[in-house]
Amino acid sequence: MMTKITREYLQQLDEKDGLAKFRNEFYLNDQVIYLNGNSLGLLSRRAEASLNEVMEMWKQYGIDGWMKGKRPWFYFTDELSELMAPLVGAAPEEVCVTGSTTTNIHQMIATLYQPTKERYKILADELNFPSDIYALKSQLALKGYHEDALVQVQSRDGQTLLTDDIIAQMTDDIALILLPSVLYRSGQVLDMKTLTEEAHRRGIVIGFDLCHSIGSLPHELNAWDVDFAVWCTYKHLNGGPGSIGGLYINEKHHVHAPGLAGWFGSDKNKQFDMEHDFSQAIDAGAYQIGTPHMLSAAPLIGALEMMNEATIDAVRAKSLLMTDLLIELVTEHLVPLGFIITTPLDHHARGGHLYIEHDEAARITKAMKAEGIIPDFRAPKGIRLSPVALYNTFTELYDTVSIIKSIMTEEKYREYKNEREVVA
Repeated sequence: MMTKITREYLQQLDEKDGLAKFRNEFYLNDQVIYLNGNSLGLLSRRAEASLNEVMEMWKQYGIDGWMKGKRPWFYFTDELSELMAPLVGAAPEEVCVTGSTTTNIHQMIATLYQPTKERYKILADELNFPSDIYALKSQLALKGYHEDALVQVQSRDGQTLLTDDIIAQMTDDIALILLPSVLYRSGQVLDMKTLTEEAHRRGIVIGFDLCHSIGSLPHELNAWDVDFAVWCTYKHLNGGPGSIGGLYINEKHHVHAPGLAGWFGSDKNKQFDMEHDFSQAIDAGAYQIGTPHMLSAAPLIGALEMMNEATIDAVRAKSLLMTDLLIELVTEHLVPLGFIITTPLDHHARGGHLYIEHDEAARITKAMKAEGIIPDFRAPKGIRLSPVALYNTFTELYDTVSIIKSIMTEEKYREYKNEREVVA
Protein backbone atom coordinates (compact mmCIF):
# COMPACT_ATOMS: atom_id res chain seq x y z
CA MET A 1 0.00 0.00 0.00
CA MET A 2 1.06 3.61 -0.47
CA THR A 3 2.33 5.55 2.52
CA LYS A 4 0.22 8.54 1.54
CA ILE A 5 -2.99 8.25 -0.44
CA THR A 6 -4.02 11.25 -2.52
CA ARG A 7 -7.43 12.06 -3.90
CA GLU A 8 -5.93 12.07 -7.39
CA TYR A 9 -4.76 8.49 -6.93
CA LEU A 10 -8.26 7.43 -5.89
CA GLN A 11 -9.74 9.22 -8.90
CA GLN A 12 -7.52 7.06 -11.09
CA LEU A 13 -8.86 3.94 -9.36
CA ASP A 14 -12.41 5.12 -10.03
CA GLU A 15 -11.60 5.57 -13.72
CA LYS A 16 -10.32 1.97 -13.93
CA ASP A 17 -13.07 0.44 -11.76
CA GLY A 18 -14.78 -2.46 -13.56
CA LEU A 19 -17.84 -2.17 -11.32
CA ALA A 20 -18.29 1.59 -11.77
CA LYS A 21 -21.11 1.10 -14.29
CA PHE A 22 -23.37 -0.31 -11.57
CA ARG A 23 -23.26 2.93 -9.59
CA ASN A 24 -25.52 4.53 -12.19
CA GLU A 25 -28.16 1.89 -11.49
CA PHE A 26 -28.75 3.16 -7.96
CA TYR A 27 -30.72 6.13 -6.72
CA LEU A 28 -28.02 8.33 -5.20
CA ASN A 29 -28.05 11.71 -3.49
CA ASP A 30 -25.22 13.80 -4.90
CA GLN A 31 -25.00 15.68 -1.60
CA VAL A 32 -24.52 12.54 0.47
CA ILE A 33 -21.82 9.86 0.83
CA TYR A 34 -23.71 6.75 1.89
CA LEU A 35 -21.58 4.37 3.97
CA ASN A 36 -24.32 2.45 5.75
CA GLY A 37 -24.89 -0.36 3.25
CA ASN A 38 -24.24 -2.94 5.95
CA SER A 39 -27.44 -1.75 7.66
CA LEU A 40 -29.59 -0.94 4.63
CA GLY A 41 -28.51 -1.02 1.01
CA LEU A 42 -29.72 1.58 -1.47
CA LEU A 43 -32.52 1.21 -4.00
CA SER A 44 -31.52 0.25 -7.52
CA ARG A 45 -33.54 0.81 -10.66
CA ARG A 46 -33.57 -2.94 -11.30
CA ALA A 47 -35.04 -3.64 -7.86
CA GLU A 48 -37.63 -0.94 -8.44
CA ALA A 49 -38.50 -2.45 -11.82
CA SER A 50 -39.02 -5.96 -10.45
CA LEU A 51 -41.20 -4.53 -7.67
CA ASN A 52 -43.24 -2.61 -10.20
CA GLU A 53 -43.60 -5.78 -12.25
CA VAL A 54 -45.29 -7.54 -9.34
CA MET A 55 -47.45 -4.50 -8.65
CA GLU A 56 -48.53 -4.50 -12.30
CA MET A 57 -49.39 -8.20 -12.10
CA TRP A 58 -51.51 -7.52 -9.02
CA LYS A 59 -53.21 -4.69 -10.89
CA GLN A 60 -53.81 -6.77 -14.03
CA TYR A 61 -54.55 -10.24 -12.70
CA GLY A 62 -55.66 -9.94 -9.07
CA ILE A 63 -55.73 -13.43 -7.53
CA ASP A 64 -54.74 -15.00 -10.86
CA GLY A 65 -51.26 -13.50 -10.43
CA TRP A 66 -50.39 -16.65 -8.51
CA MET A 67 -50.40 -18.67 -11.73
CA LYS A 68 -50.37 -16.13 -14.59
CA GLY A 69 -47.97 -13.57 -15.99
CA LYS A 70 -44.23 -13.55 -16.60
CA ARG A 71 -43.42 -14.75 -13.06
CA PRO A 72 -46.35 -16.57 -11.39
CA TRP A 73 -46.16 -15.83 -7.67
CA PHE A 74 -46.68 -19.46 -6.71
CA TYR A 75 -43.19 -20.29 -8.03
CA PHE A 76 -41.59 -16.92 -7.27
CA THR A 77 -39.39 -18.09 -4.39
CA ASP A 78 -38.08 -20.94 -6.56
CA GLU A 79 -36.65 -18.39 -8.98
CA LEU A 80 -35.18 -16.42 -6.09
CA SER A 81 -33.49 -19.58 -4.80
CA GLU A 82 -31.87 -20.07 -8.20
CA LEU A 83 -30.50 -16.53 -8.11
CA MET A 84 -29.42 -16.75 -4.47
CA ALA A 85 -27.68 -20.14 -4.56
CA PRO A 86 -24.41 -18.96 -6.23
CA LEU A 87 -23.92 -16.36 -3.49
CA VAL A 88 -23.82 -18.99 -0.75
CA GLY A 89 -22.19 -21.83 -2.67
CA ALA A 90 -25.15 -24.18 -2.61
CA ALA A 91 -27.54 -26.02 -4.88
CA PRO A 92 -30.84 -24.17 -5.45
CA GLU A 93 -32.63 -27.08 -3.76
CA GLU A 94 -30.77 -26.27 -0.55
CA VAL A 95 -31.83 -22.61 -0.51
CA CYS A 96 -35.15 -21.01 0.29
CA VAL A 97 -35.89 -17.28 0.22
CA THR A 98 -38.43 -16.88 2.98
CA GLY A 99 -39.26 -15.35 6.35
CA SER A 100 -36.79 -13.17 8.21
CA THR A 101 -33.44 -13.88 9.84
CA THR A 102 -34.95 -14.47 13.26
CA THR A 103 -37.90 -16.56 12.11
CA ASN A 104 -35.51 -18.64 10.02
CA ILE A 105 -33.29 -19.18 13.07
CA HIS A 106 -36.36 -20.41 14.94
CA GLN A 107 -37.17 -22.73 12.03
CA MET A 108 -33.67 -24.16 11.78
CA ILE A 109 -33.27 -24.66 15.53
CA ALA A 110 -36.74 -26.17 15.84
CA THR A 111 -35.83 -28.58 13.05
CA LEU A 112 -32.20 -29.50 13.77
CA TYR A 113 -31.83 -29.06 17.53
CA GLN A 114 -32.51 -32.56 18.83
CA PRO A 115 -31.25 -32.66 22.41
CA THR A 116 -30.53 -35.78 24.42
CA LYS A 117 -29.83 -36.25 28.12
CA GLU A 118 -26.08 -36.11 27.52
CA ARG A 119 -26.00 -33.63 24.59
CA TYR A 120 -28.43 -30.74 25.00
CA LYS A 121 -26.54 -27.43 25.06
CA ILE A 122 -26.34 -24.82 22.30
CA LEU A 123 -23.08 -23.00 21.60
CA ALA A 124 -23.09 -19.36 20.47
CA ASP A 125 -20.86 -16.37 21.23
CA GLU A 126 -21.00 -13.21 23.32
CA LEU A 127 -20.50 -10.86 20.35
CA ASN A 128 -23.43 -12.01 18.23
CA PHE A 129 -26.37 -9.78 17.28
CA PRO A 130 -28.94 -9.83 20.12
CA SER A 131 -31.82 -11.23 18.05
CA ASP A 132 -29.92 -14.48 17.45
CA ILE A 133 -29.43 -14.93 21.19
CA TYR A 134 -33.07 -14.14 21.94
CA ALA A 135 -34.14 -16.85 19.47
CA LEU A 136 -31.76 -19.43 20.95
CA LYS A 137 -32.89 -18.74 24.50
CA SER A 138 -36.50 -18.97 23.35
CA GLN A 139 -35.92 -22.34 21.68
CA LEU A 140 -34.17 -23.69 24.78
CA ALA A 141 -37.08 -22.56 26.95
CA LEU A 142 -39.54 -24.28 24.64
CA LYS A 143 -37.60 -27.51 25.15
CA GLY A 144 -37.67 -27.04 28.93
CA TYR A 145 -34.07 -25.92 29.44
CA HIS A 146 -32.77 -22.96 31.43
CA GLU A 147 -30.49 -20.26 30.05
CA ASP A 148 -27.43 -22.08 31.36
CA ALA A 149 -27.94 -24.51 28.47
CA LEU A 150 -26.74 -21.69 26.21
CA VAL A 151 -22.95 -21.54 26.17
CA GLN A 152 -21.42 -18.33 24.79
CA VAL A 153 -17.80 -18.19 23.68
CA GLN A 154 -16.06 -15.26 25.33
CA SER A 155 -13.99 -12.68 23.44
CA ARG A 156 -10.52 -11.92 24.72
CA ASP A 157 -10.54 -8.34 23.44
CA GLY A 158 -14.25 -7.50 23.31
CA GLN A 159 -14.09 -7.26 19.52
CA THR A 160 -13.05 -10.57 17.97
CA LEU A 161 -13.17 -14.33 18.53
CA LEU A 162 -10.35 -16.86 18.30
CA THR A 163 -11.02 -20.04 16.34
CA ASP A 164 -9.25 -22.10 19.01
CA ASP A 165 -11.45 -20.61 21.75
CA ILE A 166 -14.58 -21.61 19.82
CA ILE A 167 -13.29 -25.13 19.23
CA ALA A 168 -12.40 -25.48 22.91
CA GLN A 169 -16.08 -24.94 23.76
CA MET A 170 -17.20 -27.79 21.47
CA THR A 171 -17.62 -30.16 24.39
CA ASP A 172 -19.50 -33.46 24.58
CA ASP A 173 -22.67 -31.77 25.86
CA ILE A 174 -23.04 -29.41 22.85
CA ALA A 175 -25.83 -30.44 20.46
CA LEU A 176 -25.86 -27.47 18.08
CA ILE A 177 -23.80 -24.37 17.23
CA LEU A 178 -24.94 -21.05 15.77
CA LEU A 179 -22.30 -18.43 14.98
CA PRO A 180 -22.10 -15.30 12.81
CA SER A 181 -20.11 -15.53 9.60
CA VAL A 182 -19.03 -11.91 10.12
CA LEU A 183 -19.21 -10.18 13.50
CA TYR A 184 -21.59 -7.27 13.14
CA ARG A 185 -19.40 -4.85 15.08
CA SER A 186 -15.75 -5.53 14.29
CA GLY A 187 -16.34 -7.07 10.86
CA GLN A 188 -14.25 -10.15 11.66
CA VAL A 189 -14.85 -13.12 9.35
CA LEU A 190 -14.94 -16.44 11.15
CA ASP A 191 -13.26 -19.51 9.66
CA MET A 192 -16.47 -21.31 8.72
CA LYS A 193 -14.72 -24.19 6.99
CA THR A 194 -12.49 -25.09 9.95
CA LEU A 195 -15.26 -24.59 12.50
CA THR A 196 -17.59 -26.85 10.53
CA GLU A 197 -14.95 -29.57 10.26
CA GLU A 198 -14.24 -29.42 14.00
CA ALA A 199 -17.94 -29.45 14.90
CA HIS A 200 -18.62 -32.48 12.71
CA ARG A 201 -15.59 -34.27 14.12
CA ARG A 202 -17.43 -34.07 17.44
CA GLY A 203 -20.86 -34.94 16.06
CA ILE A 204 -22.26 -31.41 16.45
CA VAL A 205 -24.68 -29.68 14.07
CA ILE A 206 -23.40 -26.23 13.05
CA GLY A 207 -24.92 -23.25 11.29
CA PHE A 208 -24.09 -19.62 10.56
CA ASP A 209 -25.85 -16.26 10.43
CA LEU A 210 -24.72 -14.72 7.13
CA CYS A 211 -26.38 -11.31 7.54
CA HIS A 212 -23.11 -9.40 7.33
CA SER A 213 -21.44 -11.54 4.69
CA ILE A 214 -24.14 -12.36 2.13
CA GLY A 215 -23.53 -10.20 -0.94
CA SER A 216 -20.20 -9.03 0.44
CA LEU A 217 -18.01 -12.12 0.23
CA PRO A 218 -18.19 -15.58 -1.38
CA HIS A 219 -19.36 -18.66 0.55
CA GLU A 220 -18.99 -22.39 -0.08
CA LEU A 221 -21.61 -23.75 2.30
CA ASN A 222 -22.08 -27.02 0.45
CA ALA A 223 -18.37 -27.68 -0.04
CA TRP A 224 -17.74 -26.90 3.63
CA ASP A 225 -20.63 -29.22 4.57
CA VAL A 226 -22.28 -26.54 6.74
CA ASP A 227 -25.55 -27.88 8.18
CA PHE A 228 -27.63 -24.69 7.94
CA ALA A 229 -27.44 -20.94 7.50
CA VAL A 230 -29.77 -17.94 7.65
CA TRP A 231 -29.52 -14.37 6.35
CA CYS A 232 -31.29 -11.12 5.58
CA THR A 233 -31.34 -9.44 2.16
CA TYR A 234 -31.60 -5.72 2.94
CA LYS A 235 -27.91 -5.04 3.61
CA HIS A 236 -25.34 -5.88 0.92
CA LEU A 237 -28.01 -7.44 -1.31
CA ASN A 238 -30.00 -4.18 -1.50
CA GLY A 239 -33.40 -5.86 -1.26
CA GLY A 240 -35.11 -3.00 0.58
CA PRO A 241 -36.16 -2.30 4.19
CA GLY A 242 -37.45 -5.47 5.80
CA SER A 243 -37.03 -7.47 2.60
CA ILE A 244 -37.57 -11.22 2.79
CA GLY A 245 -34.86 -13.38 4.39
CA GLY A 246 -33.21 -16.59 3.31
CA LEU A 247 -32.10 -19.95 4.63
CA TYR A 248 -29.83 -22.80 3.59
CA ILE A 249 -30.27 -26.33 4.82
CA ASN A 250 -27.84 -29.00 3.68
CA GLU A 251 -29.43 -31.61 1.42
CA LYS A 252 -28.59 -34.35 3.94
CA HIS A 253 -31.07 -32.78 6.36
CA HIS A 254 -34.02 -32.65 3.97
CA VAL A 255 -35.30 -35.85 5.53
CA HIS A 256 -36.19 -33.87 8.67
CA ALA A 257 -39.74 -32.63 9.01
CA PRO A 258 -39.85 -28.87 9.55
CA GLY A 259 -39.87 -27.99 13.24
CA LEU A 260 -42.33 -25.24 12.38
CA ALA A 261 -44.63 -26.55 9.67
CA GLY A 262 -46.75 -24.31 7.49
CA TRP A 263 -48.72 -24.77 4.33
CA PHE A 264 -46.22 -23.11 1.99
CA GLY A 265 -43.77 -25.81 2.95
CA SER A 266 -46.03 -28.31 1.24
CA ASP A 267 -45.32 -30.28 -1.92
CA LYS A 268 -46.68 -27.78 -4.45
CA ASN A 269 -48.64 -30.49 -6.26
CA LYS A 270 -50.55 -31.26 -3.06
CA GLN A 271 -50.72 -27.89 -1.32
CA PHE A 272 -54.21 -27.07 -2.49
CA ASP A 273 -55.60 -30.49 -1.65
CA MET A 274 -56.19 -28.87 1.76
CA GLU A 275 -55.45 -32.10 3.62
CA HIS A 276 -54.62 -31.96 7.32
CA ASP A 277 -51.73 -34.40 6.88
CA PHE A 278 -48.64 -32.39 5.90
CA SER A 279 -46.88 -33.48 2.68
CA GLN A 280 -43.64 -31.55 2.81
CA ALA A 281 -41.68 -30.39 -0.21
CA ILE A 282 -38.64 -32.49 -1.00
CA ASP A 283 -36.19 -29.56 -0.87
CA ALA A 284 -35.46 -26.47 1.24
CA GLY A 285 -38.87 -25.12 0.26
CA ALA A 286 -40.27 -27.41 2.96
CA TYR A 287 -39.02 -24.94 5.57
CA GLN A 288 -41.19 -22.08 4.38
CA ILE A 289 -43.95 -21.39 6.85
CA GLY A 290 -46.40 -19.00 5.25
CA THR A 291 -47.33 -17.33 1.99
CA PRO A 292 -44.40 -15.40 0.47
CA HIS A 293 -44.46 -11.67 1.17
CA MET A 294 -44.52 -10.72 -2.48
CA LEU A 295 -43.99 -6.99 -2.15
CA SER A 296 -40.86 -7.48 -0.02
CA ALA A 297 -39.61 -10.36 -2.18
CA ALA A 298 -40.13 -8.68 -5.55
CA PRO A 299 -37.20 -6.20 -5.43
CA LEU A 300 -34.81 -9.12 -4.95
CA ILE A 301 -35.25 -10.32 -8.53
CA GLY A 302 -33.61 -7.19 -9.89
CA ALA A 303 -31.15 -6.87 -7.02
CA LEU A 304 -29.90 -10.46 -7.32
CA GLU A 305 -29.70 -10.37 -11.10
CA MET A 306 -27.41 -7.35 -10.81
CA MET A 307 -25.29 -8.96 -8.09
CA ASN A 308 -24.77 -12.09 -10.17
CA GLU A 309 -23.94 -9.99 -13.22
CA ALA A 310 -21.28 -8.15 -11.24
CA THR A 311 -20.10 -11.48 -9.69
CA ILE A 312 -19.46 -11.91 -6.00
CA ASP A 313 -15.72 -12.39 -6.61
CA ALA A 314 -15.43 -8.97 -8.24
CA VAL A 315 -17.49 -7.44 -5.45
CA ARG A 316 -15.22 -9.01 -2.83
CA ALA A 317 -12.05 -7.84 -4.58
CA LYS A 318 -13.21 -4.23 -4.76
CA SER A 319 -14.60 -4.34 -1.23
CA LEU A 320 -11.26 -5.49 0.16
CA LEU A 321 -9.39 -2.80 -1.76
CA MET A 322 -11.79 -0.16 -0.47
CA THR A 323 -11.41 -1.22 3.15
CA ASP A 324 -7.61 -1.47 2.66
CA LEU A 325 -7.55 2.14 1.48
CA LEU A 326 -9.92 3.26 4.20
CA ILE A 327 -7.68 1.66 6.83
CA GLU A 328 -4.69 3.54 5.39
CA LEU A 329 -6.57 6.84 5.41
CA VAL A 330 -7.95 6.40 8.91
CA THR A 331 -4.52 5.39 10.21
CA GLU A 332 -2.89 8.47 8.72
CA HIS A 333 -5.52 11.09 9.45
CA LEU A 334 -7.80 9.89 12.26
CA VAL A 335 -5.81 7.63 14.56
CA PRO A 336 -3.76 10.68 15.71
CA LEU A 337 -7.10 12.26 16.69
CA GLY A 338 -8.05 9.46 19.08
CA PHE A 339 -9.73 6.92 16.78
CA ILE A 340 -9.01 3.19 17.10
CA ILE A 341 -9.45 0.60 14.33
CA THR A 342 -10.87 -2.65 15.71
CA THR A 343 -11.57 -4.44 12.41
CA PRO A 344 -9.01 -7.18 11.62
CA LEU A 345 -6.41 -5.98 9.16
CA ASP A 346 -5.84 -9.33 7.42
CA HIS A 347 -7.93 -9.92 4.30
CA HIS A 348 -9.01 -13.43 5.24
CA ALA A 349 -10.35 -12.17 8.58
CA ARG A 350 -12.17 -9.03 7.38
CA GLY A 351 -15.67 -8.58 6.01
CA GLY A 352 -17.07 -5.62 4.09
CA HIS A 353 -16.99 -2.84 6.67
CA LEU A 354 -14.55 -0.96 8.88
CA TYR A 355 -15.26 -0.47 12.58
CA ILE A 356 -13.61 2.43 14.36
CA GLU A 357 -14.06 3.60 17.92
CA HIS A 358 -13.88 6.96 19.66
CA ASP A 359 -15.15 8.06 23.06
CA GLU A 360 -17.23 10.77 21.35
CA ALA A 361 -18.60 8.45 18.65
CA ALA A 362 -22.30 9.25 19.13
CA ARG A 363 -21.86 12.99 18.64
CA ILE A 364 -19.25 12.49 15.89
CA THR A 365 -21.79 10.39 13.98
CA LYS A 366 -24.39 13.15 14.26
CA ALA A 367 -21.88 15.69 12.98
CA MET A 368 -21.00 13.39 10.08
CA LYS A 369 -24.65 13.19 9.04
CA ALA A 370 -24.92 16.97 9.20
CA GLU A 371 -21.91 17.13 6.86
CA GLY A 372 -23.41 14.64 4.38
CA ILE A 373 -21.77 11.38 5.49
CA ILE A 374 -24.11 8.53 6.44
CA PRO A 375 -22.34 6.07 8.79
CA ASP A 376 -23.69 3.66 11.37
CA PHE A 377 -23.32 4.18 15.13
CA ARG A 378 -23.03 1.24 17.51
CA ALA A 379 -23.17 1.96 21.24
CA PRO A 380 -21.23 2.74 23.23
CA LYS A 381 -18.47 4.20 21.03
CA GLY A 382 -18.39 2.49 17.62
CA ILE A 383 -18.74 3.83 14.09
CA ARG A 384 -19.18 1.43 11.17
CA LEU A 385 -18.15 2.57 7.70
CA SER A 386 -19.30 0.26 4.93
CA PRO A 387 -18.20 1.16 1.39
CA VAL A 388 -20.34 -0.91 -0.98
CA ALA A 389 -18.63 -2.10 -4.15
CA LEU A 390 -21.64 -1.60 -6.41
CA TYR A 391 -22.28 2.07 -5.64
CA ASN A 392 -19.51 3.67 -3.57
CA THR A 393 -16.44 5.25 -5.18
CA PHE A 394 -12.83 5.33 -4.09
CA THR A 395 -12.78 9.13 -3.94
CA GLU A 396 -15.68 9.01 -1.46
CA LEU A 397 -13.30 7.31 0.96
CA TYR A 398 -10.90 10.24 0.84
CA ASP A 399 -13.71 12.78 1.18
CA THR A 400 -15.19 10.89 4.13
CA VAL A 401 -11.96 10.86 6.09
CA SER A 402 -11.30 14.52 5.24
CA ILE A 403 -14.72 15.51 6.56
CA ILE A 404 -14.30 13.49 9.76
CA LYS A 405 -10.90 15.10 10.26
CA SER A 406 -12.41 18.58 9.92
CA ILE A 407 -15.20 17.64 12.34
CA MET A 408 -12.55 16.74 14.89
CA THR A 409 -10.06 19.55 14.33
CA GLU A 410 -12.79 22.21 14.23
CA GLU A 411 -14.62 20.48 17.12
CA LYS A 412 -17.94 20.52 15.26
CA TYR A 413 -19.00 17.39 17.14
CA ARG A 414 -19.32 19.42 20.34
CA GLU A 415 -22.59 20.86 18.98
CA TYR A 416 -24.27 17.51 19.63
CA LYS A 417 -25.03 15.34 22.65
CA ASN A 418 -22.90 12.21 23.01
CA GLU A 419 -25.86 9.84 23.13
CA ARG A 420 -27.50 7.63 20.53
CA GLU A 421 -30.70 8.39 18.66
CA VAL A 422 -33.75 6.14 19.19
CA VAL A 423 -32.70 4.20 16.08
CA ALA A 424 -28.91 3.86 15.87
